[in-house]
Amino acid sequence: MSTVTIIGSGMMGSALTWPLRDNNHEVRLVGTHLDRDIIQSIKATRRHPKLDREMPKGVISYFDTQIEDAVKHADCILSGVSSFGIEWFAGIMNKYLDPDVPILSVTKGLVEEEKGTLTIIPEALNDLLTKDRKGKFSINAIGGPCISHELATRRHTWVVFCGKDKSTLNNLRSLFSSDYYHIRLSNDVIGVEVCAALKNAYALGVGLIVGEFNQIGANGKAKMYNPQAALFAQSCFEIDKFLNILGGDRSNVQWLPGSGDLYVTVFGGRTVQLGTLLGEGKTINEALKIMEGETLESIEIITRVSNALPKLSSKGILNLNDFPLMNHLNQIINHNAPVNIPWNAFFHDVFI
Repeated sequence: MSTVTIIGSGMMGSALTWPLRDNNHEVRLVGTHLDRDIIQSIKATRRHPKLDREMPKGVISYFDTQIEDAVKHADCILSGVSSFGIEWFAGIMNKYLDPDVPILSVTKGLVEEEKGTLTIIPEALNDLLTKDRKGKFSINAIGGPCISHELATRRHTWVVFCGKDKSTLNNLRSLFSSDYYHIRLSNDVIGVEVCAALKNAYALGVGLIVGEFNQIGANGKAKMYNPQAALFAQSCFEIDKFLNILGGDRSNVQWLPGSGDLYVTVFGGRTVQLGTLLGEGKTINEALKIMEGETLESIEIITRVSNALPKLSSKGILNLNDFPLMNHLNQIINHNAPVNIPWNAFFHDVFI
């Protein structure tokens, strides 16, 4: 039996307690300063209010003020914070964590640097460490299609654990793998993490057509699967371009990290709900008011990537015309533009 401490009691971090407890590990779940109501509920009734179910028996819950005790003698630390919390988590790494203990992150996002560079979360965490701790931690990550509610119901789930050291990844897989939580390994951290971040932005794009369908409805047997498919394909097309620019293996688009994760995000979660509201004709401010209190990583991803694109274009690294969907999402989210999908700008002619 091993001890795993999960820092961040949001839905995904908490859902990972199921395979861990099914494997008989000691699981310590720590809420951030924003999760105190969640931890209080778990302590009182074992019920996670956002997952809307009782936590597995044996999960030990901690408030953020108890982090020092919660990480003692842990064999693995799982970061379950959102991308908004990576500075806070890096502070925990600097103050309390043992560099010999591997870190596994479920945080999705990209960090925009001043010069337009887009940095994946493991690299951003390392950059935030104090000088004496930089490069000392094994920071690994999870990508691939996984909805927290499904994992907590023990639905068959395939994900990718990525990191630089194969032995560490194999050890992490042995901790988490179960008869329903299936894990493949990859050393392409950039590729997996870029896909994990961008899928949130592009799922919002597919959601625009879902919202349009809600407004106009079916015409006989004709629904709106054709335009959804075109948006899905353009999303994969643009993710492929980003991978080429940022140095990830473009084959990630073809399996779990890319198309797999995008597919599941389109069918569930907060991201597609936001896109649906926008597709129904609501302004971004109206949609955000309806979804008040939800963590919306897609907004941050679209904003950070769109801020970086012109800077990268000015250096000749990319062509802005290769990203018509991302550019339109930015106009909707940050400039209050109405939904007007640029269909004619999608794809390129192909001759063999």
